[in-house]
Amino acid sequence: MELGFSPMRIDRSGALVVGGASGLGEATARALHARGAHVVVADLDGDRGEALVAELGERARFAAADVTQPHQLAATVALAAQQPGGLRISIHCAGIGHAERLARPRGAHGAQSFERVVAVNLVGTFHALRLASHAMLENEPAGDSGERGVIVNTASIAAYDGQIGQVAYAASKGGVVALTLPAARDLAASGIRVCAIAPGLFDTPLLAGLPEEARTQLAASMPFPPRLGRPAEFAELACHIAENEMLNGEIIRLDGALRMAPR
Repeated sequence: MELGFSPMRIDRSGALVVGGASGLGEATARALHARGAHVVVADLDGDRGEALVAELGERARFAAADVTQPHQLAATVALAAQQPGGLRISIHCAGIGHAERLARPRGAHGAQSFERVVAVNLVGTFHALRLASHAMLENEPAGDSGERGVIVNTASIAAYDGQIGQVAYAASKGGVVALTLPAARDLAASGIRVCAIAPGLFDTPLLAGLPEEARTQLAASMPFPPRLGRPAEFAELACHIAENEMLNGEIIRLDGALRMAPR
């Protein structure tokens, strides 16, 4: 029996979460699965990824993937496309941070560290975007608008007000911001939407290694609410974007009105 689809529904759709074994990605994978999606969790961390899908149970699969290796992403996208309903939702959360000043007496910013951050955060996002959107072309158009899929990438407020030491990170996330609208326009005729979320300070493994005093100071810098963001809040927004087909070509800041100071 052929399944019916609606662009406003997550259940019975195939979903891919890249970087889905921890942090924002894990929360998003959980939220999509709770709404009935067939979720493929892709991540470098096989132990965490396998543990997560074992916990989620039915409708959850894990795929080991390095976003800097296009052939691994291609295999992951193919697995997601094989899920019931086809690949209809692709969320990209994989990313790394880096802090390094541009120039200091002991030397200039490392070229390799800059290239690594851009390779993971920007080029990795591009690979996931191009491969997922190509797979979505095979989907039957759904609903009155003929939607085939939705892609949500992860930017950062550092794209707008990057701090001292964030040259590489801000550049990589600024690239994610810049590609969103042209990608949405490019794929519009195919019924595929593209958006990005630009989170502020979230309680993720990226911040987990900081001393408690530093975490408290970061939370105090938030205008309202005066706390770090919760991964589940990111996940809720990602799910809303998937369900609301008027959200397209948009970058949504999720930051509690935070505007970061220079340092």
